[in-house]
Amino acid sequence: MSADATFDVVVVGAGLVGASVAAALADTTLSIAVVERAPPPPASAEWDTRIYAISPASVRFLESFGVWQALDRARIQPVRRMDVSGDAGSRIAFSAYDAGVAALAHIVESGAMQRALWARVAGQANVAMLCPARCASLERDGKRWRLGLEDGRSIVANLVVGADGRDSWVRGHAGIGAKLEPYGDSGVVANFATERAHEGTAFQWFRADGILAYLPLPGNRISIVWSTPEAHARELTALDPAALAARVAAAGGEQLGRLEPLTPAAAFPLALMDVEHLALGGLALVGDAAHAVHPLAGQGVNLGFGDARVLAALVREREIFRTPGDPTVMRRYERARREDILAMRFVTHGLQRLFSLPGRVPAAVRNLGMNFTDDVGVLKNLLIRQALG
Repeated sequence: MSADATFDVVVVGAGLVGASVAAALADTTLSIAVVERAPPPPASAEWDTRIYAISPASVRFLESFGVWQALDRARIQPVRRMDVSGDAGSRIAFSAYDAGVAALAHIVESGAMQRALWARVAGQANVAMLCPARCASLERDGKRWRLGLEDGRSIVANLVVGADGRDSWVRGHAGIGAKLEPYGDSGVVANFATERAHEGTAFQWFRADGILAYLPLPGNRISIVWSTPEAHARELTALDPAALAARVAAAGGEQLGRLEPLTPAAAFPLALMDVEHLALGGLALVGDAAHAVHPLAGQGVNLGFGDARVLAALVREREIFRTPGDPTVMRRYERARREDILAMRFVTHGLQRLFSLPGRVPAAVRNLGMNFTDDVGVLKNLLIRQALG
């Protein structure tokens, strides 16, 4: 690349969402640059600690440019049933069979998806992969943006896509404000082997000490996410592996019998984030740079793939007639994504707050609501269809 190159689209951040934007545009006539600090981790026989529940809508998006087909099916687990328990005996169950679909979601490792996405874009003639590379400056250049890199190179772009995470450098340097509201909780993640088969069921418990989820992996394995107050998260991650496995098994009511540790536990802070703008002239935010919601519904990455799908579709639609960063394209993107993001934030934030309220009356109300929803088939199927996308 020359010292001062021009591209139609520059994607900053090549994690799952950023790489999916590039992959979705890789077969167009647009020139694309991807700026990323480090390549994906190499493949390993060990299971990733970071896994995602990929919705059917996200599967269709990844299929549209060949990435889903490239994934190893032996390391993908369909979720055929979800079993959710409240903190006072309530319960609600969701079934793929009842919903008339093959799976409610698919559990996939983060690293495997990222490697497949990179393989899709790396060999494309219209895509320049700038890695390792770090951003140094961002400023308006007429109707375009000029992005300076730490190595002295300069890029002019009609559209800059900020896909660089919750602490987005692009968002900050573009002057887009973000309101971060920490929950005071952390998400503890780890993988375990199980004594009994999970049969493709995902389990979730709303407990006094947080929200515990078992996500099924291929074979007798699960990945857990325990969203819990930070002090309890520190206690859990300080346990030796066997003690942690026993604690997690007990918290899940020995649903799958004894657990054996497969990976060390890790924890990450949880927060709600709202950004001032999802887009402005010639710049769009996607994924964690654009929003952060509570992980209790497992929809964070699916929201991000939704961002990528909508943005790529709008850019492709205007490919011939307008520049990718045209203000009308940006306005349409903002309008299209606000509703979905607000809806998911309302649900996840509301549930987290509802189940964190102490006392018998709030407990009775929320558990009555769960039992009522489980009894009313039409309402339950409506919730399933919303989650399926």
